[in-house]
Amino acid sequence: MDVAIIGATGDVGRAVCSDLIEHGELGAGSRLQLVGRAGGSSEAAVHGLRVDLIDAYDEKAPHIDVATSPDDVVADVVVVAAGRTIPTGTGQTIDRDRLAADNRIVFEQYADSLARHGSGHEVVIVVSNPVELAVEVFARRLGHHRVIGMGAWLDTLRFRREIAATLGIRRQRVSGFVAGQHGDRMVPLWSTVRLRGLDADERLEIVERLRGDRTLASFASEIATAKAHVTTQTDMAAAFGMVDAFPPDLQAVIRPYLTHTSGAKTANGTASATVDLIRTVLDGRDIVVAGQVLLDGEIELGGMPWRGVLGVPVAVGPEGWTRVMLDDLAPDESRLLWEVGQAINEAIVAWGGGR
Repeated sequence: MDVAIIGATGDVGRAVCSDLIEHGELGAGSRLQLVGRAGGSSEAAVHGLRVDLIDAYDEKAPHIDVATSPDDVVADVVVVAAGRTIPTGTGQTIDRDRLAADNRIVFEQYADSLARHGSGHEVVIVVSNPVELAVEVFARRLGHHRVIGMGAWLDTLRFRREIAATLGIRRQRVSGFVAGQHGDRMVPLWSTVRLRGLDADERLEIVERLRGDRTLASFASEIATAKAHVTTQTDMAAAFGMVDAFPPDLQAVIRPYLTHTSGAKTANGTASATVDLIRTVLDGRDIVVAGQVLLDGEIELGGMPWRGVLGVPVAVGPEGWTRVMLDDLAPDESRLLWEVGQAINEAIVAWGGGR
């Protein structure tokens, strides 16, 4: 199997390349294509990255080659990690409209090239932000089942980890999903949470203890309040300590936000979640994950078939995602998911992604 990383020289792209080789996801008969942009700084850096990866992993590295034109991207799995990124550090303004305007050009360039020159079977995994816009652009050109945004899977893994850490157990014992939009507008699906080794009554008791009397109706305001509290802290260690007292769903939003505003980046966590999805596609079996996908009536929200990009649990295999795995939701989950879906659709129209 062959994997192409568009934006290979960025922080996430580099980490994905290293993780794929380090964990043996690509054998000696596979190919890793490093994609840079002609005329940009990555045009030269992508050649250096190739040599560096061979130098580090010569005994187990797959065949590694370089592409600097969108027309030359060829692989079974294409990871999109190119474009501008959200700024780090306190006081940095996150202008998603500007980010979308700049990155839409990049998304359309690569999506158009894959539509013209691709095999017609490649699966695209989107890392770049806004992930919902990128999924819209690629899915409209390649077919919606072949495009998956990894934001909901990253949020899901964070949600599971926070539950596990609160309970003092390993994350592998926790299942459950996050839906919605990547980041602040994620929708934690508490109704899907399962704890391996516990029966239904024990699970319900623990979930009620973790949530208290909260519902998702107040989740957005809780996020805003929590952000205001942690950003007033001048001591970053104290700020992270404050997050430890939040409920798990709130921790899953605020901890990565604080990591980003600290001046660090979330490249390693993002890369690990991305490699998880790549492994799922390469595995050859249908496995349930969460991802941003372009829906065309596969689920109902607000009593109507839903159309648009939304993060949901899906079965993923070598041909992409095949079906949505969303059981009946709790009323507060269904309501918030509908609101988030409406907001995503409106944003994508404003960003010009529906063309």
